[in-house]
Formats: sequence, structure tokens, C-alpha cells
Amino acid sequence: MASETAPASKMRKTDKVIDVDADDSRDFDAETQKALEEIDACQNDIDSLNERASEEILLVEQKYNKMRKPYYEKRNELIQKIPNFWVTAFVNHPQISAILDEEEEECLHHLTKVEVEEFEDIKSGYKIKFTFNENPFFSNTVLVKEFHLATTGDPASQSTEIQWKEGMNLVKKAQQNGNSAGQKRKHSSLSRTFFQWFIDNVDPSADDIAEVIKDDMWPNPLQYFLAPDIEENGYDDEEDEDDEDGEGLQVIGEDDEDDEEGDDDDDDDDDDDNGNIY
Repeated sequence: MASETAPASKMRKTDKVIDVDADDSRDFDAETQKALEEIDACQNDIDSLNERASEEILLVEQKYNKMRKPYYEKRNELIQKIPNFWVTAFVNHPQISAILDEEEEECLHHLTKVEVEEFEDIKSGYKIKFTFNENPFFSNTVLVKEFHLATTGDPASQSTEIQWKEGMNLVKKAQQNGNSAGQKRKHSSLSRTFFQWFIDNVDPSADDIAEVIKDDMWPNPLQYFLAPDIEENGYDDEEDEDDEDGEGLQVIGEDDEDDEEGDDDDDDDDDDDNGNIY
């Protein structure tokens, strides 16, 4: 954690100041030298407290993760009563919707549960689980992307191998089509799709989508299920607050999903190769 690594850097800088022999250009008088040594000792005490704080914070997080778990489970049970909850929340999220192409959005209509589970010690990593109904795209019922945040060395991630049904491999379709169709929802600068993100394990330290799902979507998906799509509908926050009739909410229904998407969506496909296998 930052509080564990930062103190070492500070101590190295302080050592350079105090060690007069190591830097002849700094010739402190006795009073200044004594004050610097006392500051260094004080800084060591602060660093020690920071390390203790980090350890205790982890213990508190572990405690509350266990306390949150039954509430997350209850929330997921309730979410399953609402058709298309997760695909609606994803579509309404600006960063996740930016990597969704049209066929992937159709696929995510079969997504029934999303779960984020931190490892017991918290600091070593987490996994994101996507649970699907039977669907025409792949035979998996659960897809997992797992992140290992090692204290030494680079982070690593691995993904479940997607068992695509014949002719339905959305990653290959994106690869074949490239960027010619453009990105959906006016994000043409991005060069990957949702399932390309899922299988991509090249640089876990820069996985912004995983962080968005873990730190933004998972804690409160309801806000995105209910949120108006500001970019598409042109509503600002004040208009949303005054809108008592709920106009501007992008909630995808079972019968009219094509109509609601037709006005703004363009076809989108991107390219990538299959990543690590979980």
C-alpha cells in the first residue's frame, strides 16, 4: 500500500540531508544537524504508525467485507427479479457502454448476476464473476476474470476460456470487422469491445474497466440502472432532478429493446486475440 512504500522514499531523502560526509556541499552547524536528526527520528515514528495503520485498516476492511456479503447476496437475489437489470446498468455507464458493441449488448441480455469478490487478505487481488442464462452465444454459465496483485513483481490476471457456439464468436467478429463500423455511443477512439476486454490479460495494471466494475458499478449498480443516459439524451443534472415522470431513463425492456436502442446506436466491432485462460 502507499502508506507502506512512501516512508522508505522519505527516509532515503532525509538520510542524504543528515549524512554530511556524503554531501560535502551541505555543511550544517551543530544545532541544525541535531534538529535534522530529531526530525528524522520523528519521521521514523510517523512511518511506523503509518505501517500499523495500514495493517489495521486491512483488518477493518476484512471485517466489513464479511458483513457486507449477505447484503450483496440479497441484492443479487432481488436484482434477478428485474429483467435486463445488468445490461441496462452497463448501457447507462459511460465507460462500460463505450466498449459495448451491438451484438455484445444483445448477449448481455442473458447476464443475470455480477459479483465482485476480494481475496480474503484484500491486498492480493479480486475476481469478477458474470453469470449467464442459457444463450445462443456461448455454453459457459459463469465467466470469471481474476486479478492477482502481487506485492512483488507485476500484477497478473486470467480469464475463463469462453466456449463460443459455432458462428457466434464475438471476439473473432470484432477482429474481422476491425474499426470500420466505428464505436457505439460516439466513442470511436477506443479500440476494444467488452469481450475483448474480458480476455485481454496483457497489462492488468492498466485495466481501467475492471477497476470501474469493482469500484464504481459493483458498490451501487442501482444508480446506473436508474440513471438517465446524459450523453445520448442531452439531459443535465438539474433536468434529471426535476423530471418526476422518469423521462430520459434508459431502461431496456424485453419487448421494446430494439426501439430504444435504434435511435442512437451504430454497429461496432473491434479487434483482439484470445488472452490467458482461467
